[in-house]
Amino acid sequence: MLSIFRKKNKDIKKSGNDNTIEAKEILDVKESSEEKEVETALFIHPNWNLPAEQQYVFRFLHNELNPLQPNQISIAGVDLANTPNGIEVTAFVRNSLQKKVSFGETTLLLLDEEQNLIARQSFNLSELGEVPAESSMPWVFRFPANTMKQEIFKESNWTLAFELAKPHSLDLHESWEKALSAEEKEGLKKLVASAGKPKDGEVNFMGIKISHNPGENLSVTLMIRNGTKQDMHLQQIPIAVKDASEEIIAEGAFNLEDFVVKANTSKPWTFIFPSSFVKKEEIDLSSWSIQIVNN
Repeated sequence: MLSIFRKKNKDIKKSGNDNTIEAKEILDVKESSEEKEVETALFIHPNWNLPAEQQYVFRFLHNELNPLQPNQISIAGVDLANTPNGIEVTAFVRNSLQKKVSFGETTLLLLDEEQNLIARQSFNLSELGEVPAESSMPWVFRFPANTMKQEIFKESNWTLAFELAKPHSLDLHESWEKALSAEEKEGLKKLVASAGKPKDGEVNFMGIKISHNPGENLSVTLMIRNGTKQDMHLQQIPIAVKDASEEIIAEGAFNLEDFVVKANTSKPWTFIFPSSFVKKEEIDLSSWSIQIVNN
């Protein structure tokens, strides 16, 4: 039996909030030009063999839901229950499009009243099958205990929300934030946008500027690109630089202090090789590349 039905009928009421997004944010769909509000119809999954009494409960809860705007997907939180194995969340998955939709692997966030994270879990929503046009389907989402970030929280005004992919953005060190002009910052933002997002979980380095005069230091500016979902703390970066001849022209390990590249961002940084680290007198910088040396 679902946790929601372990309560007495008078105690069954909607305790969560609604999380509503534009369908195009998570689905590849063509939008409708309709402008009127959408009153969804209740749809029970064919594999759910619910007694008439339980169907009545979902029908009652569904009738309390607000209409949606066209072209929206929504998760309306209904019930949250702590279990020995984690948290069981009952919610309506709602579709205001004029056609059925289906989902794949989707990450959902369970948030408390203050929008702080309670739990985060990836779900294979293909298990829902197809959610019919302009309908609301009740479903149960189970967050295992190891996904929980809080153990004590208020069990009302919570939200079950889609985790939307944020655009990969520029992360400037405080010193750069102060030193660069608005025009220079805008140029770096455009560079980050044009380079695109790194692959999920990938960290890479992109060379963006190099300068050298014979007998002087070699200066290399790199864009450190963090494609992971965690902030990255760097303490040392071993770098080798190659010129157009593909020969290493400078090599060294740079120690960094309190250097963090935030999740899903790119941070520029300049590395200066002393002249004693430069291996060639005649350097061809018509093309160049960098290599992160694995010790």
